[in-house]
Amino acid sequence: MSERRRTSSSGPFEERFGYCRAIRVGNQVHVSGTAAVEADGRVTQGGMGPQTARCLAIIGDAIVNLGGSLADVVRVRIYVTDISQYEATGAHLRAAFGDHPPAATMVEVSGLIDPEMLVEIEVDAVIDAAD
Repeated sequence: MSERRRTSSSGPFEERFGYCRAIRVGNQVHVSGTAAVEADGRVTQGGMGPQTARCLAIIGDAIVNLGGSLADVVRVRIYVTDISQYEATGAHLRAAFGDHPPAATMVEVSGLIDPEMLVEIEVDAVIDAAD
């Protein structure tokens, strides 16, 4: 059986609902749905673009904590509350994944856990054995 390693972002919902930010099993990393929450627990302000950037920063930190990088991401799922704002996520996704674009899905949802949250992102990564 593969060793399991977990990491937390210390977000307000992880302990409350009993999950971790990400878990590594073997060379696979699974990152929980990640919303734009600041260190003080407030939702990132400024709209979907800044929230997307914050989500990706939290996700990147989690993957680094487990021995990988955003370049290892193979699948991304993006949940938005207003699909008409999809362009606001694009530049941030391109910047985060650069020359390593993952498979991706974006869907509109009726709402997230906090009404100020406009986007939530989850990813899966595969870390090469050499890493």
